[in-house]
Amino acid sequence: MELIPVTTRSRNEMVEITSAVERVVRKRGIREGVAVLQSLHTTGALTINENADPDVKHDVVAKMGELVPHADSYYRHAEGNSDSHVKTSMFGPSLTIIVSEGKLMLGQWQGIYFCEWDGPRERKVAVQVMADT
Repeated sequence: MELIPVTTRSRNEMVEITSAVERVVRKRGIREGVAVLQSLHTTGALTINENADPDVKHDVVAKMGELVPHADSYYRHAEGNSDSHVKTSMFGPSLTIIVSEGKLMLGQWQGIYFCEWDGPRERKVAVQVMADT
């Protein structure tokens, strides 16, 4: 298992971590198997989405802000980041990605993103690469 550090610079943003995950897969030397990724934070999620057009990241972050506003009268959590917990639950804390011929099985336009919902912060994503038996 390896930890990938992620530095975020905004309260809400998507940071692409594809190349860092690819480095872990190459380092492990696994030809066929899976890579399991897990955010170690309750206010940071993981997703796979388009990495060709940066407007996609903008659009996702903006829509999440509309769907789950930062301040709302029904939040009870005292830390003031209830929206971050809700957004993380909607996306999820983990991903499983197939590894084939030593490479992540991602489509042409797909990238792996850490979704920051309560930044800026220093974050960590755990990566475990497992070979087929």
